[in-house]
Amino acid sequence: MLVKLIPELGHFALIIALLMAVLQGVMPLAGAATRRPLWMAYGHPMATGQFLFIAVAYVCLTASYALDDFSVANVANNSNSLLPWYYKLSAVWGNHEGSVLLWSLMLAGWGYAASRFSGGLPRDMVARVQGVMGLISVGFLLFILLTSNPFERLLPNVPHDGADLNPLLQDIGLIVHPPMLYMGYVGFSVVFAFAIAALLGGRLDAAWTRWARPWTNSAWAFLTVGIALGSWWAYYELGWGGWWFWDPVENASLLPWLTGTALIHSLAVTEKRGSFKSWTVLLAIFTFSLSLLGTFLVRSGVLTSVHAFANDPSRGLFILVLLTITVTLSLLIFALRAPRVSHHVSFSWLSRDSLLLINNILLVIMTVTILLGTLYPLILDSLNLGKISVGPPYFNALFVPLTVVMCLFMGLGPVARWKSMPASELRRKLWLAGVAALVLGMVLPLIYTGEWNLWASLGIVAALWIVLPIGKDMWDKTRHGSSRLAGLRKLSLAYWGMVLGHVGIAVTIIGVAVVSNYATERTVRMAPGTELDVAGYQFTLRELKSRRGANFMADTAVIQVRNIESGRGFIMRPEKRFYLATGMPMTQVALRPGLFRDIYVAMGEDLEDGSWAMRIQYKPFVRWLWLGGLLMALGGILAIVDKRYRRTRTADRADVARSPKTQEAVL
Repeated sequence: MLVKLIPELGHFALIIALLMAVLQGVMPLAGAATRRPLWMAYGHPMATGQFLFIAVAYVCLTASYALDDFSVANVANNSNSLLPWYYKLSAVWGNHEGSVLLWSLMLAGWGYAASRFSGGLPRDMVARVQGVMGLISVGFLLFILLTSNPFERLLPNVPHDGADLNPLLQDIGLIVHPPMLYMGYVGFSVVFAFAIAALLGGRLDAAWTRWARPWTNSAWAFLTVGIALGSWWAYYELGWGGWWFWDPVENASLLPWLTGTALIHSLAVTEKRGSFKSWTVLLAIFTFSLSLLGTFLVRSGVLTSVHAFANDPSRGLFILVLLTITVTLSLLIFALRAPRVSHHVSFSWLSRDSLLLINNILLVIMTVTILLGTLYPLILDSLNLGKISVGPPYFNALFVPLTVVMCLFMGLGPVARWKSMPASELRRKLWLAGVAALVLGMVLPLIYTGEWNLWASLGIVAALWIVLPIGKDMWDKTRHGSSRLAGLRKLSLAYWGMVLGHVGIAVTIIGVAVVSNYATERTVRMAPGTELDVAGYQFTLRELKSRRGANFMADTAVIQVRNIESGRGFIMRPEKRFYLATGMPMTQVALRPGLFRDIYVAMGEDLEDGSWAMRIQYKPFVRWLWLGGLLMALGGILAIVDKRYRRTRTADRADVARSPKTQEAVL
C-alpha cells in the first residue's frame, strides 16, 4: 500500500519545499533590510529543508520509474518494462517534467551549498544571497506544481506498459550530459544572487568578487563539461559524424558559456584592480538570464529539436514571465543602486585591464551574434512575418572571424601588466612567439598532408599564438630561483587554472581547424565481400548478422578494417536498430577512436539486394575538440581550489570585524 502512495509522497514533498522556499525568499531579505538577526537566521534551515524535500520528491519519481508504476503519466510516457534499469534512471530527466524537477533539485543544492559554505561572510550578505536563491526556487517550484507536475496520475485507466524512452536518449551520453549541463546553468544562479546581494547591500567592492569567483568557476566548469559531452553525444549518436550543428538548443547552452567566460575574467579584474564593477554585475545578471532563456527555448514548444522536451504553450508562457520578471527586477535594482556604489579606475590602453575588457566586449558581441541568429527566425514566425532559416553559414561567417580576433588579444593578455605597460616591452616579450606561431602554422599543414591549407594554417597560428606567450610568461616567472622546477611549483593553482583554460581553447581550435579541413567522407554501397579504400584504410564487409537486444532488434555489419601502410587490422560493428516499443529505427555508429584520428562507420538504409548504404569517415584530431573542453574545465577546477580562496573567509571576517558600518548592519 505504501508503494502505491510514493507519487503522492513526492507531490506533498514538493509542496512543503515550496513553502520553505517562500520563507527562504522573504524572511532573510526582510531581516537584512530591517537588521533583524532572527529573521536573517531563517535562510540556512529553510535552504537545507528545501533541498531535502526536493530530494525526497526526486527519489519518489525515480522509484516510480524503477517500479514500472505506469499509473504515473510521466513514467507511462517515457519508460517501458523492457527498458534497462540504467536507462530508467536517466529517463527520469529525459522528459520535460523530470528535467525541471532535476533543475529544481540542483538549484536547491546550489542554494544549500552557498548557505553552508558562506559562514565567514557578513551575515546580511549571506541573508540576501539566501533570499535571492529562495525567490528563484519559488518560481521553479510554482512552475512544476502548476504546469509540469511529474506525479500526475492516469487513474483509473492505467496502461499495461509504457511508451518507452526516445531511442535517441537511450545512450550513456544522455546519462551524464544533462546533469552536467544543468549544474552549469543552475550554478550561475549563485553568482547572480551574490551580484544582487552586493547591489542591495552597497558592497560592490573586491570582497564580493572573491566570494563569487569560486562559484562562478564551478558553474562554468560544469557547463563546459556539459557542452563538450553534448557535442560528443551528437557526434556518435546522430549518425552523420557532425560535432556541432548550430541547433538553437545547442546555441542556448553556448550563450551563457560565452558570457560566463567574460564574467570570470571581469571578476578577476574587479578583485585585482577594483575596476569593471558595474560591468561585472551586468555580466552576472545576463549570464543567469541567458540560462533562463535556454530553459524557455527548450521547454516552451517554440523549437522542434531532439533536445526540446515540451510543446505546451502555457509552460512557455510561465517561463517567459519568470524570465521577464528576473531580468526586469535585476536591471531595475542595478539602475537604482550601481551608480551609488561604483567608481572609475583609470588604466592605460595598453594594459591587462584594457586587453581583458576588449576580450569581454568580443565575447559579448559573439553572444549577441548567436542570440540574434537564434531568436530572429522565432520572432518573425511569432509575428506571422514569414519563416526563415538561419543556419551554419551565418554563424560561421560571423563567429569564426570574431574568434580569430579574440585569440589575438588572448595571446597578449597573460604577458601584459596591470594598469599600464610600455609597447616596447610587450614587443620584446612577444616577437619570438609571434614569429614561431606564424612559421609553425605555415609549415605544420605541409608536414601533415603535403599540401598547404589556408584555413587550417589560420587555426593553428591562432592556437599557437594563445599557447606560446603563456610559455614565455611561465619562463619569465620561473627564471629567478634555484631551479625552473622549483619556480613552477611556486606558481599558484589559479595561475595553472588560467594556463589550462587557455591551452584548452587552443587545443579545441586545432581540433576544429584540422577536422573541418582534412576529414574524409564516403557514402558507399556494401554487400558481404565488398572492399574499398578510404584515407589509407581498407574496409571489407565480412558478414551481416541479426541480434536481439534488451528492447530492440538489430542488423549488424561486421567490417574488417586494415591499415594499408602497417598491415594492422581490427573489426568494426555498426548497427541499425529497431526499437520494439516505439517501432523507431536508430543508427548505432561503430567508432575506432584515437588521439590523432577517429574512424567512423554508420549503417544507412537496407538497399534490399543484400547490400547496405554505409557512411565511412576518417576524422583527424576530432578528439581534440573534447580534450580541449576537459582541459578548460580542469582549469576552472584548479582556480576554485586555489589557497587564496580558502583564506578568503578568515580575511573577510577580519575585514568585517574592523568595519563599524558592517558591524552595525550585522548586529
